[in-house]
Amino acid sequence: MDAPRIAVLRQNIHGLSADDYGAALRDRLPDAEISVARTPAEERDLLDSAPIATGFSLSEAQIERASTLDLFACVYAGVGHLPLDSFEDHGITVTNASGVHGPNIAEYVIGAILSHVRRFKRAWRQQQRGTWQSYPARELQDSTVTVVGLGAIGTAVVDRLEPFGVDTIGVRYTPSKGGPTDEVFGFDEIHDALAETDYLVLACPLTDETRKLIDSDALLTLPTHAVLVNIARGGVVDTDNLVSALQANRIGGATLDVTDPEPLPEDHPLWDFENVSITPHNAGHTPKYYERTADILAGNVERYRDGDTDYENRVL
Repeated sequence: MDAPRIAVLRQNIHGLSADDYGAALRDRLPDAEISVARTPAEERDLLDSAPIATGFSLSEAQIERASTLDLFACVYAGVGHLPLDSFEDHGITVTNASGVHGPNIAEYVIGAILSHVRRFKRAWRQQQRGTWQSYPARELQDSTVTVVGLGAIGTAVVDRLEPFGVDTIGVRYTPSKGGPTDEVFGFDEIHDALAETDYLVLACPLTDETRKLIDSDALLTLPTHAVLVNIARGGVVDTDNLVSALQANRIGGATLDVTDPEPLPEDHPLWDFENVSITPHNAGHTPKYYERTADILAGNVERYRDGDTDYENRVL
């Protein structure tokens, strides 16, 4: 089969444009026709003729028009925003970008944990005041890190923790699958994991089962020195319960890249805690984002040309 036409929809991620994505695809697929849409009209024209499209999402109306579309490569890891039933009804395969965030988010998590261990936020505050004052710190070695969610991101976190000499616990939907951690628990056993936890990393999707997974009961089970790092979704944590735990010194601190609500209002009490660090949902930022999504799509284009539908990251 000749190289198919690929429609790159309008999008910008982490300061990167659709043109950047198109360039990355052309590097990997020099014989393919890569067309980057810049307007809604160009998107409509491309979707009328391209068998492969890639971007954030397609609406049901766009899917209805895309009579030649065989494969939609979503550039997000999550696909909860997509009308999957409509894709299925029209026989369109969907893939996602699972795995592209592994290295960068794992680095964020390691940095967040070490910041709490070595109390870098206190050091920064003292530096701002010009205060030379020693303070106690801890070591990460010999502590226990629990990672909730052992997908691509959770696994990358565990891999990077290995040199630090920590014990690791994983929590996942199907503990029978095992994992890279020293122990693996199911969600019904999460309190057994929390009771042993020094650093709790949330790397799971937001589902009915994980919504407000970390509630007042979970926070009571955690040791009072435990630190929470959330790079999952804000809704995995009950925000009001977290605020109460922080106010009562029932948790050692938190680093939150995601919050509920999001964006976090300026007057929200989470901003005021000295042991809480907040970033604006940018743990996933990386200049290599489109390089990684292009790698996935390029491999799947080769499968498409060979008639092989066993696509990498196939969702539907």
